[in-house]
Amino acid sequence: MSRYVRWLLLAGFLIVVGLWPSAAAPIGLAATGAAVIVGLIPGQVLALAAVAAWWKHRPVPTRTATA
Repeated sequence: MSRYVRWLLLAGFLIVVGLWPSAAAPIGLAATGAAVIVGLIPGQVLALAAVAAWWKHRPVPTRTATA
């Protein structure tokens, strides 16, 4: 591997490592905000919402053809 390729790889690595925290910060903040909002909702309400969503979208049994 030539000397220039090594320097380019090192520069690319340093750019990626240096920019990753600032690029990932909005994702972390969004996940934290979602966790806070979900954490404020009581468990019974979440369970009731899950049951209501399942009831609305439950699979319909298929009817068999009669001859």
